[in-house]
Formats: sequence, C-alpha cells, structure tokens
Amino acid sequence: ERRLGAYCTQHGLPEPTFVIEAGVSASKGLRQRPKGAAMLGALKPGDHVVATKLDRVFRSASDALTVAEDCRKRQVKLHLLDLGGEVTGNGVGKLVFSVLAAVAEMERERIGERVRSVKTHLRLAGYHTGGRVPVGFTKTDDGKLVQAPGWPDTLATIHQLRAGGQTFRAIAQQVTASGTAITAATVYRLLTGRDSAADGSSYISSPTSK
Repeated sequence: ERRLGAYCTQHGLPEPTFVIEAGVSASKGLRQRPKGAAMLGALKPGDHVVATKLDRVFRSASDALTVAEDCRKRQVKLHLLDLGGEVTGNGVGKLVFSVLAAVAEMERERIGERVRSVKTHLRLAGYHTGGRVPVGFTKTDDGKLVQAPGWPDTLATIHQLRAGGQTFRAIAQQVTASGTAITAATVYRLLTGRDSAADGSSYISSPTSK
C-alpha cells in the first residue's frame, strides 16, 4: 500500500482506493475474482489502475492483454510498478507488457510442472499427496500409505461374492456389515481394475502394502 500510495503521489494521481483480494489465487483471471470483477465494472474514463506486479494481477498473458485492451478502449490507464509504470499509453510500453506477460505465464506453468513432479515422486514413494485415502489403505504418521490389515482377505471376499452373482450394492452392504465401510461404486471400481487398491500396485510404501 505504501508503494502504491507513493507512486500515485509522485505521478500526480488521485488518492488511491485500495482493492485487496486476500485469499484468492492469482491463477484465477481478474474477472473471476470477486473484488477484481467489481473493480473492473466500476471503472470509468480517466481512472487509473495501479498494481505492484504483473503476475499478482493477471492469470495469463491473454488475460493481461485482454484487460489491458479493455482499459485502453475505456480510456482507463493501467500502471504496473514492476514494468516501470503505465503500460497502455504507448507502443513501446505495450510491447514490453506483452512480452513480460507471456514470460510471467510461462513461469507459472513451470512452477506448476515442478509441483506436479514433486507430487508424482512422493506418490511413487508411497506418500499420500492429497485427496481421499484410497480404500484398503491407511495413512501413517509420516504421511505414507500402507495397506490396511486384513485388506487382502476383504478383497478376496469381494471377488468371491461377485463370482457368486451378488450385485455391487449387496457386496458393499455385506462387506460394510463385516467391519470395512465400502460403497457400491468402490466395489465396482475394484472389480473392474479402476481403483489402485485392487492390488496396491500404484503405491510403493512398506512391505505390508503387497
């Protein structure tokens, strides 16, 4: 806020009204953020939008360029402090803005790739990386997935019941009644090989997971 206020004072702009979008990811387009959308909707000719950094305002290069062009058509000036000031007023500023918007988008994609790579590595090492714990597994204190005690017997029972002509719902009810809560949808996934808990092969944790 101090930087934005100082910039406005230095460039003779009106006293700023701060728009703070706390707790909302910059991966969302400016129009998809509640306060961002409200701010864009309230702009009028002669207004100025001032932000500290390009990648804290815009989701992607296309998002940045779309908003910048909309501001230009509405006679609103867009200022980004990390790019040196106004980016909608002249050809050079627009060119620099376009290039850096693309670079910022590429960097976000690289960060996303790194996060996905780390999660894949942890998952292959047997760690739980989020979402539901797969049926047939439990999570240890250090975050690893290990096969639940008795799960191979439960899985064998599921296959036996299905071989005997039981429906998915009936199998789920019988298995749940025996102490292992399970749904008909999960029974279907296990029997059709669509759930990693069918054999534990998608996880590498402790020897008990096999």
